[in-house]
Amino acid sequence: MPTVEAQPGPFTFDPATTALLVIDMQRDFLEPGGFGESLGNDVSQLRRTIAPLAAFMTTWRAAGLPVIHTREGHLPDLSDCPPAKLERGAPSKRIGDPGAFGRILIRGEYGHDIIDELQPAPGEAVVDKPGKGAFYATELQELLDKGGIRSLLVAGVTTEVCVHTTVREANDRGYECLVLADCVGSYFPEFQRVGLEMIAAQGGIFGWVADSTSVPLQELS
Repeated sequence: MPTVEAQPGPFTFDPATTALLVIDMQRDFLEPGGFGESLGNDVSQLRRTIAPLAAFMTTWRAAGLPVIHTREGHLPDLSDCPPAKLERGAPSKRIGDPGAFGRILIRGEYGHDIIDELQPAPGEAVVDKPGKGAFYATELQELLDKGGIRSLLVAGVTTEVCVHTTVREANDRGYECLVLADCVGSYFPEFQRVGLEMIAAQGGIFGWVADSTSVPLQELS
C-alpha cells in the first residue's frame, strides 16, 4: 500500500478504500471580483491551490480512484440557512444578496458552482452542503459507506473553516485523513500555517499533513 511521508509521521492508505475529497472550490470564494474578494480578501491565497490540485486530480482520476466534490450554499428561499449564519457580514454582502456572480452562495447560481479549472468529471459526486462541515445535513456519509471508503485525501478551501470542520468530523467518524497542504488554502497566511499545524499536532490529533507531491502516485494503479 502507498505510504506518504507526512506530518506527524507516515500515512499509509489503501487506494481501494480511499477517496479524494475536494471542498468548496467555488467561484464565489476563488474568482477575482467575487464574494470572497468583495469582503477584502486576497483570493490569490486560494488560487495558488488550483494548479497543484488540478495536477493531482488528473493522476488520481487516471488511476480510476473516486473524487468527491462539495459546494457550500443554500436553497433560494434560504430555508436551510439559520439566522446565526444569515446575519453575518456587512449588509448587501450577505448570503442571498446579489453578487458579481449571482446571488451569493445560492444553489444554482453561477458563483455557487465549482471553478472551471476543477469542474467535476462525469460520474463524480457533488455534495451540496448548507454548513461548514461536509457531513452536516448531506449525503456524504452514505456515499462513503456505499463506496467502502475508510480514508480521505482532503483538498479545498478554506483551511481553517470548511476543511478543518470536515476533517474533524471525519475523524470523529473513524476516517483517516491526509490533508494535502499545497491543495488547501486560506485567505490568511497565518491561519493557513496554524491550521495545518493544528491537524498534525499531538501525534496527529485528527489527521496527517503533506504536500500532494509527497503522495507516491506511481503506486496508485
